[in-house]
Amino acid sequence: MLQDIHPSTKGNCFSFVLDQEEVFRTKVFDKSFSPLYGEDFYFEIPRPFQCLSFYVFAKGVFQRDLPVGKVSIRKEDLCKFSGKEHWFCLQPVDPNSEVQGKVHLEMRLNELITENGSVCQQLLVRIIECQGLPLISGQNCDPYATVSLVGPARSDQRKTKVKKKTSDPQFDETFFFEVTRPNSYTRKSNFQVEEEDIEKLEIKVELWNNGNLAQDVFLGETRVSVKILRNDHIHRAWYLLQPKGNGNKSKTDDLGSLRLNVTYTEDNVLPSACYTPLRTLLLQSPDAKPVSASAAHILGDVCRERYEAVLPVVRLLLHHNRLVPFVSAIAALELDHTQEANTIFRGNSLATRCIDDMMKIVGRSYLTVTLKPVLDEICESNKTCEIDPIKLREGDNVEVNKENLQGYVQKVFSSITQSSSSCPPLMCDMFRSLRQMASKRFPADPHVQYSAVSSFVFLRFFAVAVLSPHTFQLRPHHPDLEVSRTLTLISKTIQTLGSWGSLSKNKLSSFKESYMYDFFKSFQEDKCIEKVKKVSCLEVQKRAQGRKRIGKKNFKKRWLRVTNRELSYHKHKGKEAICIIPVKNIRAVEKVDESAFNRKNMFQVLHGEKPLYVQAGNCVEASEWIEVLSQVSRCNPGRLGTFHPSAYATGVWLCCRSPNDSQPGCKPCTPTMLANLQLDIDCDRETERIFSLLTSNYSKLQKMEDACASIAVYQGPLREQEDYSLFTIQDPKETFHTVQQIKHILENLQREHDNRSGTAQYGSQ
Repeated sequence: MLQDIHPSTKGNCFSFVLDQEEVFRTKVFDKSFSPLYGEDFYFEIPRPFQCLSFYVFAKGVFQRDLPVGKVSIRKEDLCKFSGKEHWFCLQPVDPNSEVQGKVHLEMRLNELITENGSVCQQLLVRIIECQGLPLISGQNCDPYATVSLVGPARSDQRKTKVKKKTSDPQFDETFFFEVTRPNSYTRKSNFQVEEEDIEKLEIKVELWNNGNLAQDVFLGETRVSVKILRNDHIHRAWYLLQPKGNGNKSKTDDLGSLRLNVTYTEDNVLPSACYTPLRTLLLQSPDAKPVSASAAHILGDVCRERYEAVLPVVRLLLHHNRLVPFVSAIAALELDHTQEANTIFRGNSLATRCIDDMMKIVGRSYLTVTLKPVLDEICESNKTCEIDPIKLREGDNVEVNKENLQGYVQKVFSSITQSSSSCPPLMCDMFRSLRQMASKRFPADPHVQYSAVSSFVFLRFFAVAVLSPHTFQLRPHHPDLEVSRTLTLISKTIQTLGSWGSLSKNKLSSFKESYMYDFFKSFQEDKCIEKVKKVSCLEVQKRAQGRKRIGKKNFKKRWLRVTNRELSYHKHKGKEAICIIPVKNIRAVEKVDESAFNRKNMFQVLHGEKPLYVQAGNCVEASEWIEVLSQVSRCNPGRLGTFHPSAYATGVWLCCRSPNDSQPGCKPCTPTMLANLQLDIDCDRETERIFSLLTSNYSKLQKMEDACASIAVYQGPLREQEDYSLFTIQDPKETFHTVQQIKHILENLQREHDNRSGTAQYGSQ
C-alpha cells in the first residue's frame, strides 16, 4: 500500500539496491496506490555488502523517477526475515542515510611535557584507509575525510587530502589533538578552564565526496569514544560507516508499506581440502548398494521437507558427471514401489525433484531456443484469449478468442515437438534411462515409455516455463494480468496434450471446466499423439549433407543417417536402408589414420566384430559425425577403452603390427564429454551448503541411526513408527554405517569452522 503519491504520476515501480548499487527493477505498475507486483528475483551476491534496500519510485509525467520511500534491511538482520512474508513500513529517502563502506582507524595517547614543565596528553588519530565507498553517478568517487575531536566544550576538526576516482582510498594521514589542558590555559575570555574529562570526548570521522564546483556529498561517518583507550594506549580497528547522526529520525508521515518475501542464505566456505571426505562420500552415492544407504539419498530423507536441499547435490553430481547414474538408481527404487503405470513419476519424490532441478540447470538455453520467440510474440501482441464465459468482458467474441488461443497453443506445441535436436545431451541420457526402466517395470504397457518422459518434459518443464516465463529468464518481468491469464490457459493445454493418459478420448470427461472440454476436442488427433511420442523419445537426428563413402576396402557412396536409436546407410536419400546398426551396439567412434586407406577425413564406428569405416566430405563434417555418434552412444554398456587407429590389412594391424585381428586396441579411446553443457559450479560452496543442511537436521540423522540399530538388533518392525516412517531403510547395516560416516565428517568440519571463526565485533581489531 502506497500513500502520498503525487497525482501527476503515471505509475510506480520498485528496485532492489545492494548498498547503493541497483540490481533489479520491476515493471511499472500504472496508476495504483495498491500495486501487486508478484515478481520473483533470484541472484547471487558477488561481493561483500552492508544493506539490501528496496526503493519505491513513482513515474512522473516527464518520465522522471520520483522516490516515494524505501525499505532497508541490514545484512545482519536478513536472517530474521528470511523465508517469510513481512510488511515493512516505507521510510523517507534521505541522502544522508545512504551510506556504505568502512574506515580503518588507529588511535593512541601520548604524554607530552609542555614548555612550563606540566604534563599533558596528546591524542594521535591516524586514518589509514577506506574500503567499499559508493559510486557517485556511476563512477568512483573523489573522497576525502574530516577527523574531529568532539567534547562538551570543543570541536576541533582536521581534513585529509582528496583522493581521485577510487572507492578504496589509501589516506595514511595522522592528526594530533591535545586532550588534557594545563590549568594555566585560558580562553580569550581569560576564563579558567578545568582539565577535560577524556571520558566525554569522542573522535568523529566523516567521509565526503569532493564535488569540485558542486556541493560535496556525504558518504558516511563513524564515532569512536576516546575512553576506548582507557586500558590501552593504542587502538586499531575497522569501523562500518554509519548514516549521519547514526540514522536517528524523527517521526515521519505514513508513506505506506511494502510486502516482501526475502530468502537469504550465507555460507562460509572453507579451503577445498576440508571438504574432500564429504565430497567423496557423496560422489560414491550412485554406486551404493542399495542406493537408499547412500549419503545423497540420506540427505534427501532427512531434509525431505526442504525443497532446496536437493539442488546442491544435483549441482555436485552434475559437475562430476555422476548425476545420471544416481537418478537412475533412485528412479529404479521409486519404480519398485509404483503399482500402476499411469501414476509413474507423478509424485514429489527425490527422483522427480532431482530431475526438476537438473532440467532447470542444463535446460535453460533449450527453453530459450524453443519458447522465447513464441512467448515474446504472445506477450507483445495483446490478443485476447479468454474462453471462460464467466470471465468474458463486454464486447468479447468467444469464438475469436478461442481461435487466438488455439493459434498460440499450436505454435507453442509445434515449437516443443520440433525441438528434439536442441535438447541437451544430458537430458536425453536421463530420459533414455527412464524409458528403459519404465518399459522393464511395466512390460505389458507399450505406452509407459512415453508417459514416463512426457510427465517431465511437458508437465514439469515446458508447461511451467510457459506459466512463469520471467522465472526462467524468458521475459524480463512478470506479465500483466491479461497476458498471464493467456499463458495460464496455454500452460494447461500443453500439460494435457503432453500427458499421455489425457490424450485418449475417454479422458475428456475428467476435465473440470466445460469450456476447456470443448476447447480440447480440437486437439484430439492422432498426429498430436505421434508428436508427443516423438518428443518423449527426444530423438536426435543427423543426416549426411551429401553422400559418404562407406565400407572396409571397397568404398561406395551411401546416404548416412543417425537417430538416438539407430545408425543406417542407404543407397540414395529416401530409399530403404541397406544396413541398420542399433545405437545401443556402438562401442566407440574414433578417427582413422590417413595412412590406413590413403584417404582423409576418415572415422570408424566400432559396433561388432568388424568396424564400419566412413569417409566424410570434409574435416568439419567428420568432426560433427564423430561428436554426434559419440554423444548418442556414450552411455552404452560395454564401451571400449582402447581402439586401433588404423586398419587390419595383409594379416596385421597396421598401427601396432599385431597379427591377431581380435587383439584389443593399442590406443586409448577419446573420452566423451557432455556437449552443450557449460556450468559454473563451485563444488566447495555446494558441499558447504550440504554440510549446513545436514548439521541443521542432525537430530533426524540421529533418529535414522537409532532406527537402523533397532531393525538390525530386533529384526522386527520399527519402534516409534511415527518418527521413523519417513526414512527409507532397505539395508539397516549399510545405512547405519553411512550415517556414522556422515556424523564423523560433520564433527570434523564443525571443528574446522570453529577454528577459523573469529569473535569480531563492530570496531574490533
